[in-house]
Amino acid sequence: MDGNFFLKELVKEDSKIISQIYNKNFPSIKKFILLNSGNTEDAEDIFQKSLIQIIIRYKREKFSISGDFDAYLMAICKNLWRRELNLHKKRVTNVEKVEVHDEYIDSAFALLEQKRQELFIEKFAEITGNCKEILTLFFAKTPYEEIVANTEYSSELVVRQRVFKCKKRLAELIKKDSRYNSLKEL
Repeated sequence: MDGNFFLKELVKEDSKIISQIYNKNFPSIKKFILLNSGNTEDAEDIFQKSLIQIIIRYKREKFSISGDFDAYLMAICKNLWRRELNLHKKRVTNVEKVEVHDEYIDSAFALLEQKRQELFIEKFAEITGNCKEILTLFFAKTPYEEIVANTEYSSELVVRQRVFKCKKRLAELIKKDSRYNSLKEL
């Protein structure tokens, strides 16, 4: 089923669909959080926050999902968890400073990250197939020597140059978009 189907049913708060989304997605989200310094309770909180965030954003903006709902949900959960880890890190390393935890600010940052990611995905789809392939490998942290072995490139230097050119092209596409300036920072 299309990602927008799940989005619209989620917004209707259809318990059957929410259970289906939970059963299909929670195990992988839990695994990600457990592998990244979290516990089951953290995973449940992040999963819940992400669903709420999607519902609130849809009610405000009536956006659509161009790809897979599961991948979209996972990306939101990862962003929320990374922010949570960063908040925790700041609190631990800066013991004397008391931070006020504001859900509204968290939601604003999450929405900003979500919109940035959507812009990135949209512009990534516009680059050539060759660039998509090389950047996908690069972003997956595939070693250069492995990229050389699995592609038509002749050396690591050529791969590095191609990655540089493709990243530059992707950055240009993103910066040319009218939404770019509003998404740089809050």
